[in-house]
Amino acid sequence: MVVALDGTPLTLSSGGLRRYTEELVAALRCTFPADEFHALSDQLVKPGNVFERRWWSIGLPAALLRLRCEVFHGTDFAVPYLPLKPSVMSVHDVSPWMNRAWHSGANRVRKRTPFLIRCGVATMLITGTEAVRRQIVQLFGVSPARVVVVPDAPASKLLRVEAAPPERPYFLFVGTVEPRKNVPALIAAWRVLRQRYEVDLIVAGRRRDDGPAIPVEPGLTYLGEVSDQELAGLHSGATALVYPSLYEGFGLPVLEAMKCGTPVITSKDPALLEVSGDAGLHVDPDDLPRAMEGLLLNAGERARQADLGRKRASDFSWE
Repeated sequence: MVVALDGTPLTLSSGGLRRYTEELVAALRCTFPADEFHALSDQLVKPGNVFERRWWSIGLPAALLRLRCEVFHGTDFAVPYLPLKPSVMSVHDVSPWMNRAWHSGANRVRKRTPFLIRCGVATMLITGTEAVRRQIVQLFGVSPARVVVVPDAPASKLLRVEAAPPERPYFLFVGTVEPRKNVPALIAAWRVLRQRYEVDLIVAGRRRDDGPAIPVEPGLTYLGEVSDQELAGLHSGATALVYPSLYEGFGLPVLEAMKCGTPVITSKDPALLEVSGDAGLHVDPDDLPRAMEGLLLNAGERARQADLGRKRASDFSWE
């Protein structure tokens, strides 16, 4: 079988979409060695540009015919507008429909309108959690039979790094800094602890244009994008990953922290509850300081949460 995938996320420097696409392509090639896989992209075209629409309407369908592809997998919410071939579309979340404040107006329209068309065109939709599968069915009236849950998994090359403890303990956030990630609530909680304890906060991840600014102050470090090697080191040295997201489609940073043996404090979002299972501490934003203090002062609970997290992460695989 000849399969084509949207390889555009592979042109990104980092982030969940790149991680998802590269792990998916590697797993498919390993699992189905007799099949042929092509990652296609018009990487020179910026999203929303008129030429991007031409790529999806003309350029990509022509490439599929030229390569004699039998199936197309849209890894990033998109498939060709014309259903010339059977297609599978990955829907990682439906955040543009959940809260208007989480996306700027132009960005929200750009995401919503083409998606509605493609949602009807795709042969099958896949998503990472049962929570998002239900949202897709309820929001768009898609037949439940067309939506399949295929969970994500931690990066295969992300492993715990054994190193000396940091000079000062620190809490960690990993992810895109955008409105729904609730980073200001985390910073506020950390400031409460900072009044009583010598503890730092590290924020790692790209800041979206409409994301909240990260203040410059003692003890707070914003790293921006980091490499996989740096990420493994950050996880391994952290007191805990704190991920107070208001909405998630899956929450891959939570699972990757667990794989590294890092305790996790996160929210009660349905997808995060589903992914983390019995591992991790799920709290409301107002309870973040108490949960963070509890892990900071209790080495036994940190060890227990680390063990629960490693066991939970082992339930997920790209194979």
